[in-house]
Amino acid sequence: MINGKTLRDAFISGANSIANQKTAVDELNVFPVPDGDTGTNMSMTMGNALIALERMHDDVTVSEVAEQTASALLRGARGNSGVILSLIFRGFAKGFSGKKEASVGDFVSALEQGVSGAYKSIMKPTEGTILTVVRLASERAAAVSVSIKDEISLWEEVCTSARKALEDTPNLLPALKKAGVVDAGGKGLLIIFEAMLNVFKGGEVTKPNSPSEKKAVTIDTFSSTVGDYDEVINFTYCTEMLITKSSGCADSSKLRAYLETIGDCVVVVDDDDIIKVHVHTNNPGKAIERALKFGTINLPKIENMKMQHEQRIIDAKAPDIKPVKPEKEFGFVAVAAGHGVEALFEDVGVDCIVRGGQTMNPSTEDILAAINKCPAETVFVLPNNKNIIMSAEQAGKLADRKVCVLQTRTIPQGMSAMLAFDDVADFETNRLEMTHALERVSTGQITFAARDSVYEGHKIKKNEILALENGKLSFVDKDVSKAAFKLMKKLVKGDTSYITIIQGSDVTDEDAEALREQVQSKYQNAEVLLINGGQPVYYYILSAE
Repeated sequence: MINGKTLRDAFISGANSIANQKTAVDELNVFPVPDGDTGTNMSMTMGNALIALERMHDDVTVSEVAEQTASALLRGARGNSGVILSLIFRGFAKGFSGKKEASVGDFVSALEQGVSGAYKSIMKPTEGTILTVVRLASERAAAVSVSIKDEISLWEEVCTSARKALEDTPNLLPALKKAGVVDAGGKGLLIIFEAMLNVFKGGEVTKPNSPSEKKAVTIDTFSSTVGDYDEVINFTYCTEMLITKSSGCADSSKLRAYLETIGDCVVVVDDDDIIKVHVHTNNPGKAIERALKFGTINLPKIENMKMQHEQRIIDAKAPDIKPVKPEKEFGFVAVAAGHGVEALFEDVGVDCIVRGGQTMNPSTEDILAAINKCPAETVFVLPNNKNIIMSAEQAGKLADRKVCVLQTRTIPQGMSAMLAFDDVADFETNRLEMTHALERVSTGQITFAARDSVYEGHKIKKNEILALENGKLSFVDKDVSKAAFKLMKKLVKGDTSYITIIQGSDVTDEDAEALREQVQSKYQNAEVLLINGGQPVYYYILSAE
């Protein structure tokens, strides 16, 4: 039998193991867009239970361990992979309910209930993913449980089956085979399960790679805004500057090469007259000194990321906001990043903004807190990102009021849904009209490749420009403005009346206005609106209606 102390230590070991290996799991993602990657989201989800687990006394029961872990994972779930992981662990809570120790049969029941919950959460489950890995492991456990009498041997079979299922995922998903990788979610789950096995067999609890591993946050690649990831802060100062190039300026790749020796998260963007620099380093003075060799420095900015992180922890300890009393029939929660984008949603009637998006997938608890703050009997939630929809749906199940999660996958879809709302119509009419409105929007996004990749026939190099058409990779380019105009031509149809260009934080006003003029000249019968969204990650968000 497995007792509560052993289960507690196994869960801690699993959480630390996925945290230690999250970068390797992230790199398995075949789509190279900068997003809330699988390893990071699974790590943050598991990490949400660490404090509670480490405070548990040694005579805790397996029921108490499983219940508290499942609750923490559900509230801390980020991204689709995090939600699925939380539902798998919810199976432990159900299977071990009321138990002081867990038997072979209890583990079989836990896995079966976890698989059932995970599959039910997906409208169209895809095989060759974490779902396949956990399902086959569960089926193996059930098959051998009649002959295996001890829990350690059973979990060995679970891990062996999960490993075989993971190795087979490329045969089930062509995209994995083409990229030469296994499924990232399945790999993350196997890491957790194998760490648990080691503890069951009497091994040491896996320790985090560094003391900051549990609590640290990452800094968004371009914006220097503190995000919600739990990346280790290896370098203290986020350093940014613009360099007006001098005549005979050396190749900016030499500057990039130097910065990579003194820091990480290096971004060097070079155009005809300006070099934009971003680096995380412990020596910002050296970065500026080397930059002066290429020209004159404009708008330097240095921020202490560790101080930001410490403040983040202080803020996180603030008491939870209790649900407010409804004062109206309908309210709205939207996920958004960027001052201009947030202001847009507020202008069209959104009550509560959850700061987050592509690289900052908010947790279930973040979204639930916003729902609780919304003074309405019925709350419409606009996730505005496909990787946030599941977390929003889980938050809706925990809320004390009626919640409708609209399937908005982009900012323009969220805006169109809001504009379709009619305050004199009933709930069902609004749900249908808002859904129809978001489905009519064609969205384009211009971003950058987070890593080298081969995807859908495209050989992609890190930092190349990616053009996404309705969420799918359309083409790869090297110039942001040219890519934006080319993508817009793909979005606009014969009946297009409205075109919106949302400018990101790393696009100059001059470049954005030039794009607007180019688009307006091309499509004179359409109304072209330029908005300074200030969003990170996406140079431009485009829409055509």
